[in-house]
Amino acid sequence: MQIDKNYKPELKISIVNEKNKIKIIISDNGPGMDEKIKNKIFEPFFTTKKPGFGTGLGLSISYFIITDNHNGTLSVESKQGIGTDFIIKLPIGKSNEKK
Repeated sequence: MQIDKNYKPELKISIVNEKNKIKIIISDNGPGMDEKIKNKIFEPFFTTKKPGFGTGLGLSISYFIITDNHNGTLSVESKQGIGTDFIIKLPIGKSNEKK
């Protein structure tokens, strides 16, 4: 894989008020993900790292906390070569009320 010396990594965080929800978008301009990886990233123990470098639990735990503990949603949009957006939506008000 060729590394572009002119590449400047960027991370952007946006917060939007959407009626009864707060929408948080965390974006990067990294390599993005293909559909196969994108469809598995929230599964426990899924990782693209070599053995011994992570457990594959970070995103699955984040998904559980956001959806079960805060009655929100966590999703991902990604395009290879362009970047990735993680979208968190949380209800405004009491987060311990179940759906």
